[in-house]
Amino acid sequence: MGIVLRQGIRNTLISYVGMGIGFANTIFVLPRLLTPGQIGLTSLLVSFATIGAQLSAFGFASTGLRYFPYFRNQGRNHAGFLPLLLGLPLLGFAAMTVVMSLGQPLVLRWYGPADAALLGQHYGVAVGLAGAIMLGGLLDAYLKSLFHTSFASFCQEILLRLLIVGSALAYSAHYLSFAGFVVAYASAYAVVAVLLVAYAAAIGELHLRPTRAALRVKPLGEMLGFGGFALLSNISGTVLLNIDNIMVGAKVSLAAAGIYLVATNVSTALTLPFRALNKTAFSLIAEYWKEQDLGKMGAFYQRVTRVNTVVGCYLALGIGLNLDFIFSLIHRPEYAAGAGAVVLLLVGRLFDGITGVNGTIVVTSPHYRFDLLFNVLLASAVVGLNWLLIPRYELVGAALAYCVALVSINTVRTWFVWHFYRLQPFDGHIPRLLLVAAVAGLATWALPTLPNLWLTMLMRGGVLTVLYGAGVLLTGTAPEAVALLRKLRRR
Repeated sequence: MGIVLRQGIRNTLISYVGMGIGFANTIFVLPRLLTPGQIGLTSLLVSFATIGAQLSAFGFASTGLRYFPYFRNQGRNHAGFLPLLLGLPLLGFAAMTVVMSLGQPLVLRWYGPADAALLGQHYGVAVGLAGAIMLGGLLDAYLKSLFHTSFASFCQEILLRLLIVGSALAYSAHYLSFAGFVVAYASAYAVVAVLLVAYAAAIGELHLRPTRAALRVKPLGEMLGFGGFALLSNISGTVLLNIDNIMVGAKVSLAAAGIYLVATNVSTALTLPFRALNKTAFSLIAEYWKEQDLGKMGAFYQRVTRVNTVVGCYLALGIGLNLDFIFSLIHRPEYAAGAGAVVLLLVGRLFDGITGVNGTIVVTSPHYRFDLLFNVLLASAVVGLNWLLIPRYELVGAALAYCVALVSINTVRTWFVWHFYRLQPFDGHIPRLLLVAAVAGLATWALPTLPNLWLTMLMRGGVLTVLYGAGVLLTGTAPEAVALLRKLRRR
């Protein structure tokens, strides 16, 4: 347990540092250095490559995590596990290369003439990028199975983002052409994959010689079946994260896709505390299932919802009421066109957080297979709504599609958990919390705009903090906050 604990602490620190770097890069650094069209192009290349990598790997990253314990220590090469882990995905990547190459004319037909010409010049980069992402994902899974996770986390969370920003800085300083920047952007993913290969070799775990013993440890059909299930689950999440950007680029423009990507990243700040809490929630809920203690699970379910509501409402109001200040930091006025999309994205992500951990309860429950159904329904809903709304409302349409899909699927998940296990996330505190948030938000919104945006932000932030904090404490809507305040007073 010692190595697992140490790696877990390091990974947590790396994850938070990486999230901070990523947020600063995608909100403040890259939009200053690149035009919306250039950001839109690179985001599309990554989206296409990510989908291609998922299909190529056929869920084998998840398969590796699931089945490696059966191969561990069977000979010094773990019964030839690594060649088995890489073999089918490499064949899949060869097939995907053919598909992506032959499909280029079809893909380019989705875009306007100018955007299609630009995308066509760099389309081949997406193919190589798909291979780098696939290889990096498989090696990351292999190293996780070996309990060597910190180096991979550092490469993917920190080094990759620094390399991308370095490429953008080199382009802005005219050391690279834009074509050179695109290649350098994709090469950052390749560097990560190569470093993971080198690390596996350095720890003596790069065993590339295939053996027949690998086929006798576990039936290949069973592993392929699990990989197929994992592929369907993973590709749904991948589609959800990438399809709106792809469709905005296709139905509006690459520049609109770049603006929408920045809007998405602004709203992502709201999800960071939810993600941190859900990491702890997963293991606790799995333990409650093991003990069959639905009483504790129900109390925890409501407690998480209450905490997420307190934090989420405050952050959503803080971001939404200061969008003019946030976009002013980018120093490119065209990105402010995404402000309406940010508001809708905040609503959807706030509802996702407020409904608590319904998805975690489903995926760890005896009915875990329904999680795949929910993910497929969610991805399908996002695609369908984007198809209907983007041509009419452009960026706002994409954000509205995402918002409606998140609200709908979380409503269904919440009903599902209630129907099967009689657990629901809401108690009497939630309506009062929402009322406090509404009053504090309206009062802050009514404040005048000062001549200086920094002063306006400080005034709005200060008033919101005082009104919201006082409302939460005085109404007793968040017992956890009151208990924390009492503890601080005692100290």
